[in-house]
Amino acid sequence: MCSEPTGGILDFCSVYRFFAAPLPDGLAWLAFGLAGFALALIVVNAVVMVTGVYTWFERRAIGRFQSRIGPNRWGPYGLLQPFADMIKLVAKEDVIPADADRSIFNVAPIALLVPTLLVLVVIPFGDDSFMGRLNIGVLFIVGVTSVTTIAIFMGGWASRNKYAMLGAMRGVAMLISYEVPMALAITGVLLVSGTMALSGIVASQNVPFMLVQPLGFLVFFAASAAEMSRTPFDQIEAESELGAGYHTEYSGMKFGLFQLAEFMAPIVGSIIIVTLFLGGTRGFSPVPGQVWFIGKVFAVVFLLLWLRATWPRLRIDQIMAFAWKGLFALALLNLFVVAVQVELLQDATTGELSTGDMWLMAAINWGVTIVAVVVSANVLGQRRLRRPVPKPSPLANMNMEAD
Repeated sequence: MCSEPTGGILDFCSVYRFFAAPLPDGLAWLAFGLAGFALALIVVNAVVMVTGVYTWFERRAIGRFQSRIGPNRWGPYGLLQPFADMIKLVAKEDVIPADADRSIFNVAPIALLVPTLLVLVVIPFGDDSFMGRLNIGVLFIVGVTSVTTIAIFMGGWASRNKYAMLGAMRGVAMLISYEVPMALAITGVLLVSGTMALSGIVASQNVPFMLVQPLGFLVFFAASAAEMSRTPFDQIEAESELGAGYHTEYSGMKFGLFQLAEFMAPIVGSIIIVTLFLGGTRGFSPVPGQVWFIGKVFAVVFLLLWLRATWPRLRIDQIMAFAWKGLFALALLNLFVVAVQVELLQDATTGELSTGDMWLMAAINWGVTIVAVVVSANVLGQRRLRRPVPKPSPLANMNMEAD
């Protein structure tokens, strides 16, 4: 597998050769394990550090959006605020409710964090990405991210707290609802690319899929924001109703793991969006593909942050109606239109789409998207998502007549 030399410094084969050089031939399995462990350690620590920096950036940016200063006491411009938060969480007492299911209560934060990290395994960060060529990469992401629903329910149920349980039930209902339109939007990507390998999806984007199927991109973006429980979809932690939602009873580093997973979700979600719809590492020379990738991820992260800073929280009935009456219908429409276009335009021999075919699909789908969004906003947004006006009771009318 690693017989040919590679140009990367931290690719798997280079790290494998580093550990295999001093070992006897019979211990190749040990070099394989050490290489995998070393790369996993580097990636996990890098993501955790980036997430810490992102917490500072998000709080400073939201402060600017809302005419506040944001963190500014610890370090220049508050740059040491993430370290201060970490020290505070480590020093806080780890309290477990007397009636809690201790084993599930302790496992829930880990079960929420691990799937977020596992998604990064199959992301093609370069052309020579080994796991990025996994032929079921998309299926792996869909399956792994679904585990977070179970983790949220575990945290609420094990706490033996009614507010935590209500937050967990809301979270499960919302996440399952938004996984359906998200899966349908991904299916449109698979139809155009013809592969489940994320490296193949990136390679097939001669035209970014955001342009080829903008309706699928909008559905996936909205569903991703809901899966992250970010404003305006943060009903899991509706403070005015549920205290802190499913992790009300958590403290110390267990609470820190929940917060780490929550702040890591926009970064990982943006990475998936860039890979599926924005061409991944593809860009223009001489800028390296990794630089393009980081720039695209930052743009998507900032857009999610912009939405969080400016939009109000929706009600739970509005969130569920938006999933089933809005995004689900739009996702079905996008899937049907893309399937018809692929059937008519793909090459009869190879089954592939040319760049010209993709531009033709883009021209058609942008018109479909504009019409579909306008119709959906007028039919569903104004009539179905409006707060129902209560009707006066007959007793009230009788009292008024008596007066």
